[in-house]
Amino acid sequence: MSVLAACAISKSFGPLKVLDEVSLAIEPGEVVAIIGRSGSGKSTLLRCLCALERVDRGSILFDDRPLSLRPAARRALHREIGVVFQSLNLFPHLTVERNITLGLTAGKGLSGETARQLALEGLQRVDLAEKLHAYPGQLSGGQQQRVAIARALAMQPRVMLFDEPTSALDPELVGEVVRVLEKLSAAGMTMVLVTHEMGFARRAADTLVFMHAGRVWEKGAPDALFARPQTRELAAFFGALNSFS
Repeated sequence: MSVLAACAISKSFGPLKVLDEVSLAIEPGEVVAIIGRSGSGKSTLLRCLCALERVDRGSILFDDRPLSLRPAARRALHREIGVVFQSLNLFPHLTVERNITLGLTAGKGLSGETARQLALEGLQRVDLAEKLHAYPGQLSGGQQQRVAIARALAMQPRVMLFDEPTSALDPELVGEVVRVLEKLSAAGMTMVLVTHEMGFARRAADTLVFMHAGRVWEKGAPDALFARPQTRELAAFFGALNSFS
């Protein structure tokens, strides 16, 4: 049984169709890497999977039940699905600890002591326990992104969604975030990642999804797709990447 699934979903913004009959099922413990050119629908798919966007047609299922967009249901869902975007959304005037505990106390109603313990555990998982009392402005971009990951992990989600978590980072900072993602993958976290980090996708993903023109164009084991693209579009995508490497 899949934990999260898109079932023939379509989504348009005005006259622009961004998703066209997309279906994708994520199994517990699976790591799914979504790749493709800008504008192929990757980020919109991710936002639909966590009910941040309403689909026009089709359905999103969580534990085989359709998602509800009612506010209370959406809040409950966001305790089960953690999301990390390109934009970090850390509060600059709050410490790392408070950035993490705010959602735990206000959103989940946990005590301050329980929230602090979960914050510390989340930071330990991203190797930043020593930054508990720092402010975001005192951290590098890579460290800030790891705090954003720790904040999502502290909610104890069953699924983690990542929307290009390294795209806003300088190249020398990308590695530290990728190492955290690989650590989560090795620990069995169910993850869906929109990423341009092909090395990570090939090493850590169980399933590679190539999106093109708002559709799932190819899907399969990473090694198989990298070695033998079945469509001209995926071959051209890999070729373009290689020309810049």
